[in-house]
Amino acid sequence: SLLLALSLLSPWGSVGGSCPPRCVCASNLLSCSQANLSVVPAPLPRFTAVLDLSHNNVTRLRADWAQARLPHLHALLLSHNGLAFVSTEAFTHVPRLRHLDLSSNRLRTLDENLFSDLGELEVLLLYNNEISTVDRTAFENLGRLRKLYLGQNRIARFPLELLREGTRLPQLALLDLSANRLRAVPAGELQALPAWLRDRLYLHNNPLACDCLLFQLLDRGRRRHLSAVEDFQDELRCFLPGATALVKILDLAGKQPLNCSKAREAVLEAHLGDSVTLGCDSRWQGVRSRHWVTPGGERVLGDGGNGSVVLLANGSLQLRALRPEDAGTYSCWVAGPLLNETLYVELLVHNFTLHGPHDTLNTAYTTLVGCILSVVLVLIYLYLTPCRCCCCRGTEKPPAPRDDSINSSVLSTTPNHAGGTGEPCGSHMASSAGTGQNGRFKGGGTPPLPTRQGPKVQRKVSDPDSVSSVFSDTPIVV
Repeated sequence: SLLLALSLLSPWGSVGGSCPPRCVCASNLLSCSQANLSVVPAPLPRFTAVLDLSHNNVTRLRADWAQARLPHLHALLLSHNGLAFVSTEAFTHVPRLRHLDLSSNRLRTLDENLFSDLGELEVLLLYNNEISTVDRTAFENLGRLRKLYLGQNRIARFPLELLREGTRLPQLALLDLSANRLRAVPAGELQALPAWLRDRLYLHNNPLACDCLLFQLLDRGRRRHLSAVEDFQDELRCFLPGATALVKILDLAGKQPLNCSKAREAVLEAHLGDSVTLGCDSRWQGVRSRHWVTPGGERVLGDGGNGSVVLLANGSLQLRALRPEDAGTYSCWVAGPLLNETLYVELLVHNFTLHGPHDTLNTAYTTLVGCILSVVLVLIYLYLTPCRCCCCRGTEKPPAPRDDSINSSVLSTTPNHAGGTGEPCGSHMASSAGTGQNGRFKGGGTPPLPTRQGPKVQRKVSDPDSVSSVFSDTPIVV
């Protein structure tokens, strides 16, 4: 009678709760691993919490594999079964499932709403299959999913829009897409993801195309010591344009043909009078506390003294009506569940407003104005300067005759005594009477020089001003 009473109290001794053949039952655990099963044993005990069916030959999981509702089942293990088909209604009777292992099977597609009945699922293992197609609604209603393993498949495109904030997977903290056939990923969108998700976003061992945005994404992750980058640096490789061999993505800095430059981490630019928000992008999801320190060393725990600095509920720091002295490096101190973390954000404040009048002229505008002014001045110089011509004007004084003078150029090739052959522009020359050489007036007057009659004509009177001419062939008279 005692044994009968114990069997009635045991969950396995109740009606429909006997332990299936070739399985091992311990409390609410049911292990049928390596039992050479081709179908799921039935009926399953109602109180089963963990069901291990791994390493069998269950190739199809139909809707009736669980004939009755299993309200306590939270872990189902079906790895290494050669599973090729899973019905969209296969999980109707196990709504409390939190851990589902379908790894190392032969699944090829993830159909529409395949897991939509598992609203409490937290861990889904699908690695080492033959999956090539993923429907974007396959993970519908998985609001509590935290870890999704899809490595070692044939996925060429994964709907990464599922990772955006407020989408179907709001709690996802780990996504393994390693060893697939991804050739491109939206690096800009991935950079916008929170750091606690990028810390567990695995992309290694994919034939990615080399791109500078991808390099900068991973380079930031290496600086932040994100696990998905730091632990798999050698496996993060890509194809250069026109090349057939893979190269390390993190070795692309400054190398041809891409010549990628390293990105600055957490640098924010703003203008005077703007309002900006500095994000504290910690890789810890369960943050206990955080605070900010300004460039001046002041600790920000709440509103600033004048209300211009505000600590938001999500840990971000908001700066209002920026001033030049607000520029500098801000640090965010985070107390994580395991370790503490310090993040730095550099704020650059330009000394002019974005939409108002500038305090200083823009450099390009100044250069353009300078060029225009230079061209105008050159045109004025060329076309508006006074006219210089060889013709004499009616009121101008005629040029003095070129005679030997103590002030004449010693290098001049003009003859010492030249007689004019004509009057320029038909004007009347002033009489030479009463004037000397170089237009100087001579009181006593000087007799005019005789006209040359031949190649050798001797001067009768020597001009006293000609004694300084070094090219004169006339003897110097003392």
